[in-house]
Amino acid sequence: MSELLALGLSHKTAPLELRERLALTEGRAAGLMGELTGTGDVREATIISTCNRTELYLVVNDSVQAESIALSALSREAEIRPTELISHLYSLRSSDAARHLYQVTAGLDSMILGEAEIQGQVKRAYELSLVEGATGPILNRLFRGAISAGGRARNETSISEKGVSVPSVAIEQARRALGDLSRLHALVIGAGDTAELVARALVNRGTETVFIANRHYDRAIGLADRFGGDAVRIDDLPAQLDEADIVISATNSPHHLVDRDELAQIMATRTDRPLFLVDLAVPRDIEPGCRDIEGVTLSDVDDIQKIVERNTSGRQAEARLAERIIEVELDRFERWLASLEVVPTVIALRERSDEIVRRVLAENENRWESLSDIDLRRVETLARAIAGRMLHEPTMKLKESAGSDVAYENVNTLRELFGLDVDTSVEGNAGASVTPIRQKSEEG
Repeated sequence: MSELLALGLSHKTAPLELRERLALTEGRAAGLMGELTGTGDVREATIISTCNRTELYLVVNDSVQAESIALSALSREAEIRPTELISHLYSLRSSDAARHLYQVTAGLDSMILGEAEIQGQVKRAYELSLVEGATGPILNRLFRGAISAGGRARNETSISEKGVSVPSVAIEQARRALGDLSRLHALVIGAGDTAELVARALVNRGTETVFIANRHYDRAIGLADRFGGDAVRIDDLPAQLDEADIVISATNSPHHLVDRDELAQIMATRTDRPLFLVDLAVPRDIEPGCRDIEGVTLSDVDDIQKIVERNTSGRQAEARLAERIIEVELDRFERWLASLEVVPTVIALRERSDEIVRRVLAENENRWESLSDIDLRRVETLARAIAGRMLHEPTMKLKESAGSDVAYENVNTLRELFGLDVDTSVEGNAGASVTPIRQKSEEG
């Protein structure tokens, strides 16, 4: 029997120091998906890795065995012992795993309730798993449903109104610390989605901005053109740090771009000019020790989270509306998954009926020597009609129960009574039998 399993950690369960060790680049995520699906214990895999979470979504044969394999893999990626990691992990199965993904995609589990960036991040993670050939019919259906549900939650509620995001909160903190930002000089390190949000928030404050891309200078030029700033190369970072009043960094660099000792030397040459740093990257771009330098204020994503948590009460009513949408969309997925048990059982029942008719006709073949070919076909037609009429009612009841709490019981009872050995293969995933979501949820 195959089962849906989600294993991961987030800003709610793990400190930044651990999250940055498990922040997977696309290359690392692709390698890990290939490793997991190559074990034989994992049939399908998709990995979501953002600054706030790293989560594995797996379709597995044995959830206990697969969880152990996944835990070992994550521990190796983080370079810590499994016993150190396990206390920060959550493990969700079946219905709970599906519901969690739907909530994540809708922004209901985000640092900022309803934030929009996560939907795009989930979509890109799913697309990567498609490219890597790591998904199958179950995760395909699950992720498409989650992305659709997230879209509905944002379109049909006000959960994402006011454009609140981690970058906008960071810029507001800079304004409170430094005053009018329009007279200040800002430096944005990075050229991805987060850097774009930072740029927009800075432009709205009238701030003069310089862009630096860690690897792709052309992306920095693109942002500069769009937001009326200047683009410089990463080699010019020390000089730009000397000029800047605000530095906001959000790259995918695996190592620090702003070193404590180097920044201390730069600050020693500045006279009465404070420097406000915000590190939105995971792993962090700015060495944490920079906060100890005189004149430097440094905030990271966890610092921003503390501020955000004090300002989310106004969205709780919209969150409850979004939850209702999630439950409706989740029910569709559960019914589809339950049908993977029902449909093969119906087919097996019909095949068993045909087999019995053929066997009875063969056993009595010598008794009907005097019958013409036409009469023999009439007898066969009559036998199949009787069998079909007998099975019609239970077949319809079974189909109607698909997705309900009694579907699992009905399917198993029918298989036992008729001696059916059903291989509930999913198209494109031959040999995989599927555990109904609702039944597993009840078993805990």
